[in-house]
This record gives sequence, C-alpha cells and structure tokens, in this order.
Amino acid sequence: MPMNNGNWNHEHGTQNRDIAIKIQNLTKVYHLYDKPQDRLKEALNPFKKSYHHDFYAIDNVSFEVKKGETVGIIGKNGAGKSTLLKMITGVLTPTSGTIEVNGKVASLLELGAGFNPEMTGLENIYLNGTLMGFSKEEMDKKVDAIVAFANIGEFIKQPVKMYSSGMFARLAFSVAINVDADILIVDEALSVGDMLFQAKCISKMSELMEEGMTILFVSHDIHAVRSLCTKGVYLVNGKSVLVGDAGEVVDRYINDDQQAVNEQLKAMGYTRKRTGEKLVEFNEKDLPVMVSLEPSIGEKEGMVRHGDRGAEILDFGVFDLSFNRTNQLVSKEDYYIQFSIKFHEDLPTFVATTTLFSLDGEQLLAWINTQDGIDFPAVSKGEVVVVTIKINLPLRQNVYKLGASVEYPTIPLIQHRFLDMIKGLEVVDVKFESPSKPFHSTFYSKGEYILKKVSKED
Repeated sequence: MPMNNGNWNHEHGTQNRDIAIKIQNLTKVYHLYDKPQDRLKEALNPFKKSYHHDFYAIDNVSFEVKKGETVGIIGKNGAGKSTLLKMITGVLTPTSGTIEVNGKVASLLELGAGFNPEMTGLENIYLNGTLMGFSKEEMDKKVDAIVAFANIGEFIKQPVKMYSSGMFARLAFSVAINVDADILIVDEALSVGDMLFQAKCISKMSELMEEGMTILFVSHDIHAVRSLCTKGVYLVNGKSVLVGDAGEVVDRYINDDQQAVNEQLKAMGYTRKRTGEKLVEFNEKDLPVMVSLEPSIGEKEGMVRHGDRGAEILDFGVFDLSFNRTNQLVSKEDYYIQFSIKFHEDLPTFVATTTLFSLDGEQLLAWINTQDGIDFPAVSKGEVVVVTIKINLPLRQNVYKLGASVEYPTIPLIQHRFLDMIKGLEVVDVKFESPSKPFHSTFYSKGEYILKKVSKED
C-alpha cells in the first residue's frame, strides 16, 4: 500500500489546483520473448538484432481526475486496469507519457502488499504507517480506528501469515482509509471480503466521497461504478476507448460485452433445440394494436441501443386499461406495455423483455415471458409480431425509465443472444393514488399482520 507524498512527472508551474490526477499519453510496453534464451541473444547481439515483440499493457492513455471526483476504471481482465493504477501509485515506471499527482495517495492494490508475514497485524499497521511517512506518535492516534474497522478480533495480535485472504482485505483496507490522504486508489482487492465487510467498505467510501476525498478504483461491479462514480474510464487492450460520465461508460461496456457474446454464440453455430416443452396457449382477447408496425422510435436523449439486429423493435408504448397511451402512472395500478418487433431471421422461439430502471440505472423490475413460464412460438424472417404485457406497478412514487429487448434464448434465463435491446425508451412518472396512501419501501407488498399478547409483568 504505497503512499506518495507530493507530485512527480510534471512540469513545475503548470499545476492545476483543481486536478488531483492528470495522465497524458501514458504508455507501458513490455518486451515479450518466445524463448528464454532469446533475451540473452538480444542482449549480446553486436548488431542490436531484436528477438522480442512489444506488448502494450497501456497504450497512449490520457485523462484527468478532478479533486473530489470518484472515478471507476472498468474493462475485461487483461485490459490494463491494474497496470494503470500501479503506474499512478509509482509501483511501475511508465515507458512514456506523464503522470501528475497532486496530494497524498493511499492505495490498496494487492492484498497484503507491504505486510511482513512474520509480524503481527498490529506490528504491520505501524510498519505500513512508517512506509507512508507517519511517526509512531501519529500512528498511535490512528491505530484504534484501524483495528476497530478491520474487526478481526484477537487475530490482530497474530502473525499475518495465519490470516485468510478476507482478513488481509480487512486490515489492508482499514489501514488505507484511516490515514490522512487526499486520494484513495483501490484495486479489485475488496471482492474477497464477505458481504457485510463489502457493504461496510462501500459505506466508508461514500463517507469519504462526501468529505471530498478523490477516489480512483477498479471494479467489475458495474452497478457500483454507475451509482458511486462521477466519471468512468473504459479500457480495452490497454487503450482508453471512452472517458466520461460513469453511466455512459458503463452502457458502452455492457454494449460491447453483449456484442462479443453474440459474436461468440454465432461463431459456435449454436442453435437451441426444442425439448418438447408444451407451449402456452395464448388468449389474444382481440386486444387492439396501438403501436406502429413501422420503425417509429428514432433517437431519444439518454437512450442506449445494442444487439446484433437479428430483430428490430419498431415501436413501444405504455397504455392504461382502456389503451390510452400514457407516461403518468399510478402506483399499484395495472397497465399494458406493448411493442412491435420485426424479425430479420428465422428463429424457433424468442424472448420479449420489458425492464424498469431507476434514474441512476439500477434495474428494479423485469417482465420476461420465459421467467413466467411462457414459451413463444417460432417466427420467420420478415415477420412482424406485437407483444402486449399486462403489468402491475407496486412502486414507490418516483420517476423511472423503461426499456425493452428481444432475445434468442440459447440457454433460457442463463445465456441469451441479444437481437435488439433498448434502454431509456420511455420515462414514466409514478404517483401514489392519494397522498394519504404512501408506502416507504421501493416496492409495495401487502402482508397479513397478527398480534398476540402472551404475557404481562405484574
């Protein structure tokens, strides 16, 4: 857990007081050799012949982190996330480019980094404090808070070689957040902690954010990035493909991930085989078709669309029980959602989904035909179908976003190929029927309450 006191790799006099971290054209190149002896051949070759090929772990990355921002770095394994953090903290030296860091940095990059396995947890707290530049007197004032947050009981007096990975995480994170730092840098190390400890860490990070600490962290939890972060950095093969609003960065990451899954499933030539399951007999009830049968969605602010276009959602709408289109809804009431789909390939079945999100992007509800035990019949290329779903909204009063998707269930409810998926199709405003009938949870569920007095003290 190295801490940097001050700045490096920047020109004096150019410092921006509002910038905590500034990365410019940062590159880290490793020389890879096919055989171990090639390294020696290259070193001794009088003509400087090269026996290696270059691997760009980080390739010309640039971005800024303002003071007080929380920035999430996302990407697949091997994208360069940890390498980037190690260069920012000074663990690795860049091949080229500059890093400007303004303020003290506390970092948690690897579990137990800087810990002496033969020393106790308590001794390691003081050791790490010394490495961070604190005197024993200063650490005396911090040690109680560190031990209390780590909450590893009597193990604090035992050699850390006896610790589980979870204990390492507790102690390492506790040391990192209980020092007087301006910037906290955290890798994916917290994922080994139990759920209670992870929740405790998120709560502490939220508290540090409110206090104005700059936080930079790597996470595969895209909801945490979306909900906690003000900015996101998306890395692919060492390159920053998108730097910006955390929600937009997460949406791009999800889109790319689902496109990759689609390509892999297509390359495998996977075709779902029918297993003789009985189809539900649909009662169409002569419901009116209120949506257009032609492409009518267009572009909307905040809308995100992806899929391999094996099908296309043409139109989408929310309707009351009289089939009047509306986006002003009443909690606990019934509504219809209807959307039209045009298929661009023959499919033995498909899945239609409507999803409801909070404004910060968290998925709250989803209506999925296979989830409800309904298997849709085969469709043909060029065919247009209209899906109507009757829903109930047991939701707290708020503004929400609706999305829709049409998918091919290669492995139902586990692995789907996304034909067309649109988030942010419709913004709906949900109100209570009357101010006198509110509820305080996110969702409403009616319960039965039984009270029985069984004793009374004299």
